[in-house]
Amino acid sequence: MRKLTTGICLTIAVLLGSFEQSYGKQKRIVEVYLTNQLDDDRGFCLDIKGHKTRAKIDRGLQAHTCYSYQGSISVDQGFDAAKLGKNKFFLPAFDVCMEAASGNGPTKLRLNPCEDKKLQKFKFEKAGKITLAGHRDLCLTVAGGKSRKGGGGSPVHLMRNLSLQPCGGSLSYLQRWAVRDAD
Repeated sequence: MRKLTTGICLTIAVLLGSFEQSYGKQKRIVEVYLTNQLDDDRGFCLDIKGHKTRAKIDRGLQAHTCYSYQGSISVDQGFDAAKLGKNKFFLPAFDVCMEAASGNGPTKLRLNPCEDKKLQKFKFEKAGKITLAGHRDLCLTVAGGKSRKGGGGSPVHLMRNLSLQPCGGSLSYLQRWAVRDAD
């Protein structure tokens, strides 16, 4: 009986240890949002085109109404906070990273599996600019003008294009970013 009890205790300890290793240190997920709310009080976040879990990584990124007003960060807007500090914009739910289409601007953004590539390294500067590493003159920029209406939300969610554009000047209000948790 003692051997059986010891065996059960060891099994429980191993299972709890495995659980803790797998789930105890969960990633901190944040949304990356434009500090200027433009024409949507809920703000604009980096977002994979498509709808939440059905987002289409081959369609790239856009600026979209932040979903955090619903109480949580959506999978298609959730970035790994630790990787941001290492110059990677990693979306763990889709296992992809933000990537510049080119090192010459202006240029579009796309999503690809994470690799140690120059076009996937972005610097999140203290002033809120997100620049392509090695190209501090190119900033992540939300398209100006009027937003497009999406297919859901109440009020309807809004969307805008994203690209890397020359930093500053008349575009600076479209180039200031921050991160936040859902709380």
